[in-house]
Amino acid sequence: MSIDCRTRRHCDRQALDRDDIFDSLIPQALSHNAELAARGLSYKSLPALTLRVDGRSITLSERAGALRINEGHASDSAAASLDRDAVSDLVQDWTTTMGLAMNSRVKMTQGSFDHWIGWEPVLRALFDGRPVHEAGAITVTDRDGSDLDLRRSFKVEDNRDEISHFLNQAGFLHLRSVFTEAEMAAVAADLDAALARARPDDGASWWAGDSKGEQQAVRVLFFHEQSAALSELLKDDRLAWLANITGDNLCGSTDGAGWLGAEGLIKPLDIKTGLSDLPWHKDCGQGRHSYYCNGLTVGISVTGADEHSGALGVVPGSHRANVQTAGKDTSLDLPAIKLVTQTGDLTVHCSDTLHRAHPPTERPRKVVYTGFRQPLIEGDIVEEVSIEKERAARARLTNVKDRIADAGTG
Repeated sequence: MSIDCRTRRHCDRQALDRDDIFDSLIPQALSHNAELAARGLSYKSLPALTLRVDGRSITLSERAGALRINEGHASDSAAASLDRDAVSDLVQDWTTTMGLAMNSRVKMTQGSFDHWIGWEPVLRALFDGRPVHEAGAITVTDRDGSDLDLRRSFKVEDNRDEISHFLNQAGFLHLRSVFTEAEMAAVAADLDAALARARPDDGASWWAGDSKGEQQAVRVLFFHEQSAALSELLKDDRLAWLANITGDNLCGSTDGAGWLGAEGLIKPLDIKTGLSDLPWHKDCGQGRHSYYCNGLTVGISVTGADEHSGALGVVPGSHRANVQTAGKDTSLDLPAIKLVTQTGDLTVHCSDTLHRAHPPTERPRKVVYTGFRQPLIEGDIVEEVSIEKERAARARLTNVKDRIADAGTG
């Protein structure tokens, strides 16, 4: 029961010229998906979109049930200014509207930033032929056709076919009592030590501020390198079996190939700034859905999580829905739930499942995130990127809110 929904190969990605995009690629996409994209645009009640690239502007708008392209700027559109490399990455799904904002590669010159983010699924409809999600399009059912019990959890020894079906339908799993309290205590001690060693400029941690303005480390990147206890668990069969729960023979967190291993998080109380309690998002929210999805993100509950300690929120079925990848669209009809866990439990979610970190209100919690990714499509080649560059890009996200604010209209 595969969750592989990739449609692009890394080796086919190109550096596209602005005029090639405006005069060839977009018209070609419109010849196939103009009505599909226009339907999504109308459903989401979005304005037209003007793209200004290196002095030239085009506007995408709906007319007579189809998306059209016109030269120039429209006074009633949302307008975004970006360079050639940015629009090349956008049309090839290498980055998203939010991904450009997170990396200071777009500037809104007219209209709302929310309109820019809202256009993401419309662009995916245009370039990838994925219908924008509409209410009622996704159902989450058990193997007998009845409604799936979304509160169900599993043990490692439970029927694998049932686990696989649940994951395929809901886009997440809750696995009980996978690791022991003693194992989690050892990981927690290592995490405490790593957080104490972290420094704001170390390039290996994320920081957040409380109501008094005090900054504290909330995420340790590459935590597996600082925890012998965790490194052993990442190789454990109690975790490794998930690599083939969908039949995709996913690649694990310990087999190299540029994977960044595991990250250790603490969710403190009273956080007001920074990236600690992440809002609704998809793990492919910065881009590359069609190159990577779906992989699996695995959360190891170092401490339990409940209503008062920041339980993980998920939107069941959202991994099968083309919705905006940042924030929870008000038109989304799929209900959200919280995954209440105990120490040693695992949460598993597809990389395209909408999820969030709820802020704790009474007790902090600790969690480690690792995961599995799809192997390369046959014949595909990935450009070599140094591990140092990958790590630097990950570390820069600690102050991403400042860059998103800069993308708003001036």
